[in-house]
Amino acid sequence: MSFLCNLGNSVFKRSFMAAVLGGSLLLSAGVQADTLVRVSTSYGSFTVELFDEAAPDTVANFLGYVDRGDYARSLFHRSEPDFVVQAGAYQWQRNCATGMDPATCSVASIPSQGNVRNEPGASNTRGTLAMAKLGGAPDSATSQWFVNLADNTDLDTQNGGFTVFGKVLGDGLSVADAINDLPFINVGGEAQQLPVRDFDTQQNQLPVESNLVLINMHRVERFSSSVNVFEYGTALLTTSVDAGGLGSLSLNMRLVNDGPEVVFEVIPDSIVPLANLPEGHGVFTDADQRLRLPRVEVNDNGQVSVITNVVMRLTDAAQLRFVVESY
Repeated sequence: MSFLCNLGNSVFKRSFMAAVLGGSLLLSAGVQADTLVRVSTSYGSFTVELFDEAAPDTVANFLGYVDRGDYARSLFHRSEPDFVVQAGAYQWQRNCATGMDPATCSVASIPSQGNVRNEPGASNTRGTLAMAKLGGAPDSATSQWFVNLADNTDLDTQNGGFTVFGKVLGDGLSVADAINDLPFINVGGEAQQLPVRDFDTQQNQLPVESNLVLINMHRVERFSSSVNVFEYGTALLTTSVDAGGLGSLSLNMRLVNDGPEVVFEVIPDSIVPLANLPEGHGVFTDADQRLRLPRVEVNDNGQVSVITNVVMRLTDAAQLRFVVESY
């Protein structure tokens, strides 16, 4: 069994590129100077471009949380109508059952990796990302960040100026706007305006996973709005799936074996329950244990192909491993 050690020579890559040269769509992607991060949420995905040069310390701090997985299954904990949606305070663990210690379920605070110096400069206009911080303490930002949903230029001078370190690309703001349209409740702590979905705000109860707007993040090599994307550089397949009884899910799969069988493994911490399935999503059929993806965008160092009718068979339920059968 040949495990992935050189994507440039993998069977998977050669087969995909053979399909490309055989006549499937081949696109040329422009060079992207700044770091890109894909943010998957319960209301869809968007890509952010980080301001590597304008706010280097802030970007490095943010990417530290991304790369460690601190934002995996984190949640939007604050929603101010027509102002901001904010995240980065909590990571979701699991629903609390009767008798469980709350410390082992529900949310856990994301550990601070230390304060980052303030780097004001870019304006807090609609669609930008900025760091949250304590009042009267300009250099107190840690893990919390927010998306500006209006031209919040007053923030450019408040508290030493709020550091803008990125922007949402394409039509990704529609995702943040949809989250901002949700009702919100006060559950204490940092979550005094917690956006909730499918939740009876009149009942005196705490929300569960299906009521939250969860998040997953990872670096990407290029901007894409496609539902299913595979990147050679990271060996990640990002997808949205109708999983039948398990619900509608956004998830990432990692290429773990490149021949003779091509094997992908679901990354559990990447799983985010979806409120709505996007057009072009995959379907997992329990009867035959197969995942079918109608279209997959394949990025090979900026050269992009689109392949169709990818079929993957679940071969190891314990490790969530799938073998590619056809495409």
